[in-house]
Amino acid sequence: MSLSISGKTAIVTGAANGIGLAIARHFIDKGANVMFADMDETRLESEIGEEARTEGPIRMFAGDLRQKLAITNLLSATMDAFERVDILVNASRQITLSDPLCIEEDAVEAMLQQNMLTSLRLSQLTAKRMIAQAERDGIQGAAGTIINLSSIAATRTRPELLGYSIACAALDQMTRAMAVALAPKGIRVNAVSIGSVMSASLQAQLKETPEFRDTIIAATPMGRIASPAELVETVQYLASDASSFLTGQIITLDGGRSILDAVAAPAH
Repeated sequence: MSLSISGKTAIVTGAANGIGLAIARHFIDKGANVMFADMDETRLESEIGEEARTEGPIRMFAGDLRQKLAITNLLSATMDAFERVDILVNASRQITLSDPLCIEEDAVEAMLQQNMLTSLRLSQLTAKRMIAQAERDGIQGAAGTIINLSSIAATRTRPELLGYSIACAALDQMTRAMAVALAPKGIRVNAVSIGSVMSASLQAQLKETPEFRDTIIAATPMGRIASPAELVETVQYLASDASSFLTGQIITLDGGRSILDAVAAPAH
């Protein structure tokens, strides 16, 4: 089966920086049409503004996808630009620290909203578009693919990551549940669970607490922090026909970190 995604249309959220931007750029390089979506309009404009104003394969959408209207507008903009959507990559993530003993500051609701519910709502509405276009085109068995970006924090945590860990665990279970629900419709749903990867959130945290870098490296068997570019081909694999019989799976990409005993390192 082919790893090609050429000619397909993808929506990538969190595409203004970090891992989302790397995935979206990689998809462009591989011949896909890509809608770069993010709430940071200034950063989107800086990264792809000029390219998005041409008639080429790049478009951008700025909006808060925690709001249903923004999701509806994103899908409409994608259909207007490319007339279809074949791939959804939910790469938008946020990390907020928790006080686990303080109801007002445990960040559980915020993390569930940002890291799970937004991905779920976008997946639900995108899946409906994928199903409709497959019926329109007479396609059976391969209506589309959805890929969620998760974290090893779903199974390894620290108290100050209470809300984030709960949200990641919920995202993993959402991936499995949606995979079962959508399999009969020809839509596959998988996730990539990362650790020791230089996401935008990890980069921001290392600026505040640079000593964590050595802690993370020491907890990673491969002895380094990976760049976002090192996971883009895993996402491409999940988006392509090469993974045509793979659904409901959480693929871990963490340099071996999750197979070690838990240590005092942030689970990015």
